[in-house]
Amino acid sequence: MFKDHPKGLLPLALANTGERFGFYTMLAIFVLYLQAKFGFDKGTTSTIYGIFMGAVYFMPLIGGYLADKWFGYGKTIMVGIVVMFFGYLLLAIPNNDQHFSLIAMIGALSLITIGTGLFKGNLQVLVGNLYDDPKYSSKRDVAFSIFYMCINIGAFFAPSMAEWITNFSLHQHALTYQAQIPALAHQFLSHTISTDGLSQLKQMAETQITGASNHLADFSQNYIQRLSNAYNYGFGVACFSLVVSIAIFIVFKKTYKYADYNANKPNTANNHIEELTPKQTKDRIVALLLVFAVVIFFWMSFQQNGLTMTFFARDYTVSTVSGFTRIGFSLLSLTLLIALVYSIFNLIQTKEKRGRIISVLVGLAALTSIIFVYKSLPAEMSLTPQIFQQFNPFFIIILTPIFVWLFSWLSKRNKEPSSPRKISIGMLIAAVGFSILAIGSLGLMSPAQLQVTGGVSPTLVSPDWLIGTYLTLTFAELFLSPMGISFVSRVAPPKYKGLMMGGWFVATAVGNALTAVIGNLWSTLPVWSVWSILVVCCLVSALFMFSILKKLELVTK
Repeated sequence: MFKDHPKGLLPLALANTGERFGFYTMLAIFVLYLQAKFGFDKGTTSTIYGIFMGAVYFMPLIGGYLADKWFGYGKTIMVGIVVMFFGYLLLAIPNNDQHFSLIAMIGALSLITIGTGLFKGNLQVLVGNLYDDPKYSSKRDVAFSIFYMCINIGAFFAPSMAEWITNFSLHQHALTYQAQIPALAHQFLSHTISTDGLSQLKQMAETQITGASNHLADFSQNYIQRLSNAYNYGFGVACFSLVVSIAIFIVFKKTYKYADYNANKPNTANNHIEELTPKQTKDRIVALLLVFAVVIFFWMSFQQNGLTMTFFARDYTVSTVSGFTRIGFSLLSLTLLIALVYSIFNLIQTKEKRGRIISVLVGLAALTSIIFVYKSLPAEMSLTPQIFQQFNPFFIIILTPIFVWLFSWLSKRNKEPSSPRKISIGMLIAAVGFSILAIGSLGLMSPAQLQVTGGVSPTLVSPDWLIGTYLTLTFAELFLSPMGISFVSRVAPPKYKGLMMGGWFVATAVGNALTAVIGNLWSTLPVWSVWSILVVCCLVSALFMFSILKKLELVTK
């Protein structure tokens, strides 16, 4: 896929992969950490999550402005990585003092927010600058699809890493009490006890004094603390991943250094800065602002995967899985499936005999291994809420080669949709995705009713509803997100590239902040109606996008 692309694309993509791996490892357990460590209810948790996600995606506007006016993209990115590192480090330090932990968490989130603002948008500007060269300009959309795929490689492995570190620590805790309270320890080791459930057990145990009750109280009292400490170790993974990112960024600097230019710091050796009239500049900025307005509603909907969709996975979805579906909850199986898909794709594309032979051998090895791993899986596998977040990046990794091939094939025939049209289609597909979840939620008790009955729905649905929704939303995301970034890098006036890329993230920030609105509605409305609100938002946004399509396509040309 990297063939015929600038050499700088791969190292920039990999640097982003490491940073995103750390971010999504943190994000996979962030909501659960807030409830376990501080005992926040769903409304408070939703508000904190929304503010943080909004701030993380707002700061690239300031980071882009600083890079445009003073520091340049490369230096700003370096500072951002270092600031993020200290933020994750502060979040990773275990502490039993609630007051100090709360202050430390606020400081850590602030550093992560600032660092991300300096890093994320400016890295994407560098990628866009690689394709200002007329030699590569036609490959811009494909390049950002590849770049986006690399982001999601990090996101794919992140939930499993967070879960592994958390479970390793808690497993040892449960084994300590297995002799005294075997039934409770067995439930814990199979992940069938929720945080709310253990809190209730703790209250019950504290009213009794004798025998196994003491063990029960001790187990329950220590569980919450052990759980929050285990999450701290998960946050520590982000520190290591940022070290990898900064190493890649520094070692391969020569491959992208020529793209580190802007209107105030032109690249005299290879200058492709475009001169625009004031009217052209204004038209481009207006077009970008219109796209940003639409993107807000996509991210408000899509980012529910870390909030209400996690609540749905925890409270309304079965906690065990059997049959063929088990393959989707084995990281090794999914990794082998990726290898199989890419071997098939390479077999179709490559023209060399040696390449075909290698593809066949890799594909056969992957298929054989998948069968072996599947047969070795336990008959029934336990599920945790955060594990569902691995499906979106998995589907992106699987589907990106198909999208790259499809858009390249259409481009050669002059039939490729414009970036604005792709964004419009993405919004329609997003509406379909939440429609699936709305149908699967019909007849379920509302969250308000669950508070009366103990916190978990008496009727639990198949994980296939969530998996199907994630698959559909991934189609929408591939039509919208990488195409939107590509659109910004192509249309943004040269003097405001960093600022406009920051504007893309501000739109994302507003959408992320609005996730809290849906999160607060979660506690008051029937589940199906929450998803229906998102369906309506996506449909209205799609219709608006189609209504201004001609204007956007004219500016793009």
